[in-house]
Amino acid sequence: MVRSKAGECGATIWLTGLPSAGKTTVARALAGRLRTEGHRVEVLDGDEIRRFLSAGLGFSREDRHTNVQRIGLVAEVLARNGVFAVVPVIAPYADSREAVRKRHASSDTPYVEVHVATPVEVCSERDVKGLYARQAAGALKGLTGVDDPYEPPVCPEVSLQTQHQTPQESADAVHAALAERGLL
Repeated sequence: MVRSKAGECGATIWLTGLPSAGKTTVARALAGRLRTEGHRVEVLDGDEIRRFLSAGLGFSREDRHTNVQRIGLVAEVLARNGVFAVVPVIAPYADSREAVRKRHASSDTPYVEVHVATPVEVCSERDVKGLYARQAAGALKGLTGVDDPYEPPVCPEVSLQTQHQTPQESADAVHAALAERGLL
């Protein structure tokens, strides 16, 4: 495990799941708790990254892979330098997430994959951004988990059923997993 020059251990906490699964909500709750405990934390929100770091990319498989790799690089650099990089990103393809995991492994940087395993029916009801309604109306194509694939993680370190727990309970479960791994 790599520690920064200041002796701080960082890690990437990658939250993957369908749109409106609760990834960003859980990420913000976790980040708040980690900051309160004195840790350095950055939330690399997928929507913000798309607007800035990945501006111009579309939603083809290749563009989605490129987006995930860019985010993975930034997260790994932050984590390697003693920051908890909390990454709420759909990242629909298993091979893209695996490439990010391998990048972290090659630099001995901790990586914790969290599957926000909220069923599509619940995500559709939440519909935070109106994506499911737009897709149902025929105004949106390629919605992950509906008419574009989402490959759930096979062996995530943490799996959250956000439809059965509060955002804080979900964040606490991730926090507990970080503690179990000696990352806190």
